[in-house]
Amino acid sequence: MGIIKTKGIVTKIVNYSDSDKILTVITAEQGKIQVFCKGAQKSKGALLASTEFLAFSDFVLYEGNSEMYRLSSADIIEVFYNLRIDIEKLSYATTMAQIMNDVCQEGELCHKKLQLFLNSLYTLSETDKKLDFIYSVFEIRLLALLGFIPRLGACVSCEDKADVIKDKFFSIKDNGLKCNICAKLDKGALKMNDVTYTSLLYILSVDAKKIFSFDIPDSSLDELKLIAKIYTDEKLEKEYKIMKI
Repeated sequence: MGIIKTKGIVTKIVNYSDSDKILTVITAEQGKIQVFCKGAQKSKGALLASTEFLAFSDFVLYEGNSEMYRLSSADIIEVFYNLRIDIEKLSYATTMAQIMNDVCQEGELCHKKLQLFLNSLYTLSETDKKLDFIYSVFEIRLLALLGFIPRLGACVSCEDKADVIKDKFFSIKDNGLKCNICAKLDKGALKMNDVTYTSLLYILSVDAKKIFSFDIPDSSLDELKLIAKIYTDEKLEKEYKIMKI
C-alpha cells in the first residue's frame, strides 16, 4: 500500500454518505485523481477546510483496493476565501473548475495547467479585474497548453505578414489570423482590432506569472471574450456557459 504526498486543488465533491466524500482533485504529478475521504463531512478544522470545493492543499494519500486514493491527512494552503463570499466570482471559478475536470486526465503531468488555474483563481479572488477578462485569458492560455495555438504571425491563407495587414480577423476554422480579403471567404472569421490582436500575442507568449498583468478597453474585451468563447467551444467540442450558483 503506497503513500503519496502531493499538492492539489479540489474541483468536484460528491457526498458519498452522511459522513463521507469523494473528491476530484487536480494535482501536478498525478493529474486528475479521485480521493475517498472517510468522515470528511463531519470533520472539523484542517481536514474540513482541505476537503472543501476549491481548497488547495498538501495531501497525504494512500492507495486502497479500489481505483480511488484514500485520504490520510491534509494541510490547507489556500482556500480562496473571497470566492466563497461572492456568488458571481464563484460562478466563474466553478465553470473554470468544470473545464479543468474535462481537460485533465489521470496520470497526466498537469503542472502548467494547474499553475494557470491557481493563478486565475487568485486573480479572481484578490483583484478587481473584470471577470470576463480573467475567464477569457484563462481559456485562451489553456487552449495553448492543450496544443491549440493559433497562428498569428501572418494570414493563414495568403501568408501576408501581420504587420502589413490593416484589418485583422481571427479564423476559428483555420486557427489563426486572416486578412480582410481572405476573411471574406470565411463566414466564421471574427473581426479584431489591434489591441485585441496584441493581447492574444501577449497571452500566448508571456511568462505564466505575468499573464494577467495587462488591461484592455471594453471594446477589445468584447472581441477577446467572443474569440475565447467560440474557440474554446470549438476545440473542446463542448459549449461552456458560466454556471449559475
